[in-house]
Amino acid sequence: MTLHLGKVRPLAPALVTSLVLSLVLALALLVSPSGTAPARAATPLTVSQAIGQQTGATQTVRGYVVGQPTATNTVVRSGFPSDYALAIADSASTTSTSSMLYVQIPSAFRSQWGLRTNPSLMGKQIDVTGALSAYFSHPGMTSTSAFALAGGGTPTEPPPTSGTSPWDSTYYAPAVGKSGTALRTALHDIIDGHTKLSYDEVWTALKDTDQDPNNTANVIELYTGRSISKSSNGGSTGNWNREHVWAQSRGGFTTSAGPGTDLHHIRPEDVTVNSVRGNKDFDNGGTAVSGCTDCWTDSNSFEPRDAVKGDVARMLLYMAIRYEGGDGFNNLEMSSTVGTSSTLIGDLETLLAWNAADPVNTFEMRRNDRIHAQWQGNRNPFIDHPEWAAAIWN
Repeated sequence: MTLHLGKVRPLAPALVTSLVLSLVLALALLVSPSGTAPARAATPLTVSQAIGQQTGATQTVRGYVVGQPTATNTVVRSGFPSDYALAIADSASTTSTSSMLYVQIPSAFRSQWGLRTNPSLMGKQIDVTGALSAYFSHPGMTSTSAFALAGGGTPTEPPPTSGTSPWDSTYYAPAVGKSGTALRTALHDIIDGHTKLSYDEVWTALKDTDQDPNNTANVIELYTGRSISKSSNGGSTGNWNREHVWAQSRGGFTTSAGPGTDLHHIRPEDVTVNSVRGNKDFDNGGTAVSGCTDCWTDSNSFEPRDAVKGDVARMLLYMAIRYEGGDGFNNLEMSSTVGTSSTLIGDLETLLAWNAADPVNTFEMRRNDRIHAQWQGNRNPFIDHPEWAAAIWN
């Protein structure tokens, strides 16, 4: 038996249109079983949600600008000291720091989103994108990649590199726009030739540069983080003394005026903890250091607490640029290993990672300003421009 199908007729245009629409609807239902349109991009998190999700994940958070953090529990609402950070909250009237998210402002965004330059941002609702991780030892956002006013507009693109620090058009003008060897040379020429202090003068200077912002009668020890009376300096157990972050024996210098009295790498530290660190390199790991929470050490390296790892790195990078073998002092260089001797100190890769992971804080910024204005007349460029570390050593 033969089946004759005959000639196939073309479908009418109206029927074709109907079939296409039906197919589109069917596909939409497959993607979204409820029959609703596919979801749009996720709504920004609230500040309270962001505080509860400090996982390091990149998110966009919406909140009102309520001030500038200057310490873990301190946010100023006027007289902003810098453009490095801001605090946001779910309400513009929030005053409790526990309800705020501390936001790091990378150098590329400071001229547009820093509160010292743009105090009119106070009270405005903004969307910020970055990693939800602690800043100033407080729930925060770091590695920030976008800022925008809420309710419209695209995230702000970073402005040109030039002008991202108040000092770029004057102090750092010969260095802006350079990288590698050219940047290194320019920075050395800028910070070289500073006023040199005596070792006795260092005692007095540290009581100014490292003053506890919450207790002006005290200084803050670098590794322990302890606040201790300015008058408790000395060499006895329980005192604080002068820690050379670039150890003297690793630089071949003494405490005569020069690298041995350079405030940019000398910090108050507990006598016993200072002795434990000795002249070791800096690296991760080891056994816990008594009396120094979150500090670790082994036979050839020392790991400070997380909150000052970037501080340590930036001090050492300064020394490597400042001392290039001129003015009667050794050429100080970074090492990619630990356990070396001579004028090398490391571990460079670890220190670069610490510089990136631990952002510049208000304490460092004030310290840099005081050394520049009051004591030595020069600055640590890696506090003003942390990104220059990678531009030189990457």
